[in-house]
Amino acid sequence: MNPLQHRFNPQVNKIAVSLIRQFDERVSNIPDILKLTLGEPDFDTPEEVKRAGIEAIEQNFSHYTGMAGLPEVREAACTFVEKKYNVHYDWQTEVLVTVGGTEAITATLLSILEPGDKVLLPTPIYSGYEPVITLAKAELIQMDTSQTDFVLTPDLLEATLEEHGDQVKAVILNYPSNPIGVTYTREEVKSLADVLKKYPVFVMCDEIYSELVYDETHTSIAEFIPNQTILINGLSKSHAMTGWRIGFLFGPKELIKEIVKVHQYLVTAASTISQKAAYAALTTSMNAGEEMKKEYQVRRDFVFKEVSRLGFEVAKPRGAFYIFAKIPTGYIQDSMEFCIDLAEKKQLAVIPGIAFGQAGEGYIRISYAASFEKLEEAMRRLDRYMNR
Repeated sequence: MNPLQHRFNPQVNKIAVSLIRQFDERVSNIPDILKLTLGEPDFDTPEEVKRAGIEAIEQNFSHYTGMAGLPEVREAACTFVEKKYNVHYDWQTEVLVTVGGTEAITATLLSILEPGDKVLLPTPIYSGYEPVITLAKAELIQMDTSQTDFVLTPDLLEATLEEHGDQVKAVILNYPSNPIGVTYTREEVKSLADVLKKYPVFVMCDEIYSELVYDETHTSIAEFIPNQTILINGLSKSHAMTGWRIGFLFGPKELIKEIVKVHQYLVTAASTISQKAAYAALTTSMNAGEEMKKEYQVRRDFVFKEVSRLGFEVAKPRGAFYIFAKIPTGYIQDSMEFCIDLAEKKQLAVIPGIAFGQAGEGYIRISYAASFEKLEEAMRRLDRYMNR
């Protein structure tokens, strides 16, 4: 053992590679494995966006941009969220272009958290927040939503805020949510905002799936409490641009002025070439997500019907591209054991619910960001496993 290993920041020993990635790597070498694991669109980046990236390379846009990103991209990002979600930001002072939503999350949490702070978040939830909270020596407080159809209620939110008092520094929201696909109506968002505005807390809202909302219109909580909200979005899901690594961080100028310091030391600036492509995504390809959404909705309905037929209890998702299904009685109830058994016996990989917090135990997450043909085969394999 390298003796220097003991001189690492001890907080690093308290975090690990996410269970999503651990599980995905564990099953990837199984012959003929069919994976519905990662949250990555199976569509290609729109042609106009790809051309913009190619032209940026050919025109030698290979130098740094300013820390906050290219002016035209920041302006286009502010115009995008204004047109889509009725939220208003000054492109010069209230937005950063980040290296994906992940860096936006990290820069925000490292900017606002101090040792001993408490951070509230509803669970089950995406696993990318907790490790950063741990690194900052803050404390995670989970709000279990499994008894309310995975919807955070104003009553639960207020009760938790009251219980933990002025130690609460921030509340994290993610909707449409990963792993459940739950989203909130306009009335529900306003009800949460009415609670939050009574407390001096930051609200970090991860709305990366905002363009994938079915049957209704996405409402950003920043519309109601702009002075408290740090809004995170990006192009990974809406434009199938995961590998381009472009995210956006919006907020009041006083907050952005501080977060940009951490952002700069983490990454300097987002890729110039990717930002040139992002500009096309935000302008000429603004509505690229609409066609993807139509296909996702067809897939959602198919997978929902099949897993329900097989005895899983499922809250029908209203956004994103995930099915979060409760394992039926009579089968392995430990979600990790269930998923390993399914992968080894029927060559089908889905994510164990425990990857999203203790409230996710007993569930599995199925990503339907895959072709319809793959989904049909996946459901055949799941059928054979459940009826073996």
